[in-house]
Amino acid sequence: MKKFAETPFLPTEVEIEAISDNEAKISAYPFEDGFAITLAHPLRRLLLSSSVGYAPIAVKIEGASHEFDSLRGMLEDIAIFVINLKNIKFKINGDKEQVVVEYSFNGPREIKGEDLINSDVEIVSKDAHLATINSDCNLTFSVIIQRGIGYMPSEDIRDIVGADYIPIDAFFTPVKKVVYDIEKMLVEDNPNFEKAVFTIQTNGQISPITAFKEAVSVMYAQMSVFNKVFDLSEVTVSESGEEPLELKELVIKIDDLNLSARSFNSLDRAGLKFLGELVLMSEVEVKNIKNLGKKSYDEIAEKLESLGYPVENTLPENVASALRRKLEQLKA
Repeated sequence: MKKFAETPFLPTEVEIEAISDNEAKISAYPFEDGFAITLAHPLRRLLLSSSVGYAPIAVKIEGASHEFDSLRGMLEDIAIFVINLKNIKFKINGDKEQVVVEYSFNGPREIKGEDLINSDVEIVSKDAHLATINSDCNLTFSVIIQRGIGYMPSEDIRDIVGADYIPIDAFFTPVKKVVYDIEKMLVEDNPNFEKAVFTIQTNGQISPITAFKEAVSVMYAQMSVFNKVFDLSEVTVSESGEEPLELKELVIKIDDLNLSARSFNSLDRAGLKFLGELVLMSEVEVKNIKNLGKKSYDEIAEKLESLGYPVENTLPENVASALRRKLEQLKA
C-alpha cells in the first residue's frame, strides 16, 4: 500500500573506489528522481573552483629583469622558462600558506621538476622540464609558492610581489577533471530512483577523495548563512531516521579497507572493527596501538589520507559525537 510522502527520500549509501592515487570514483544513492543532479551539479562546480592547491606566483632570476629577457647560457628565453615553471606542480610542506624557495644550478645540465625538491616543497610533476643550461651558465633564481583556490592573473599578482619579481599566472586548482553520471536504479519495485556517480581526477597535490570531502564542507559552510535567519541548528538528518552521508562512510568495516594482513591483525587484536574508530583516534593513539610497527602505521596513515581522513586531522565535534553514538550501537 502506497503512503503519502512528507519529506523527500534521503540517500543512505556511499561507495568509494580508488582507481589510482590521483583518480577516484564516488557514488551516492538512492536519490528520488531529479534530486541526484540537484546535488551533483553544484558539487562539481565546487570541486573545480574551491579545491585548495599550490602554484608558483612569481620568480626572481639573477641576471634577468623582465619576462622578455634572455639569460646567457640558457637555451630557453625567460618567457619560456616562466611557462615551464608555471606547469610544475609544487606542494608546500607543513601548514604555511606561502614559501620562498631559492635555487642555484651550474651547467651543463637539464633541470627538471625533481631537481626543485627541498625541505620546503614537494614536487608532484617530477619529470616536467624547466630549463637546459650549458657550462657558461649559473642559473640562480627564487620562486614564491602560494596556497590558494581558483585562478589569479599575473596582472593582479604584480602589485603583491613587488618590482623585483616576475609575476606568474597562478592556477591553484588541483582538480583536473570532474565528471558525474546520473544512473537510474530500482528501489522497492520503483525504477525512478537515481545514483550520482562522480569520477574525479587531481594533479597529485591532493587526493581526489580529499578534494571531494573539501567540496562537501564548502557546500555546508555556504548554506550555513541561512542560520542567521532560520534556526537550523537542530534540523538533523536523524529526525527522519536516516544518517548523514559522512557518518555512513565512517562505519565501513576495517576488513573492507584492503589492508595488509599484518596491519589488519594489529587493529583486530586491538578490538578495532570500523573505520570511524581509527578516525576518532589521535596520531599518538594510532602509533601506540599494541604491536603496530612503523610499516603498518605508514600503511594505515596512507589509507586514511586517501579516504580524506588524515591522522593529524580531527572531525567536527557534532560529527564525532554522532559517530561515537553510532559505533556504540554497532558494537553493542
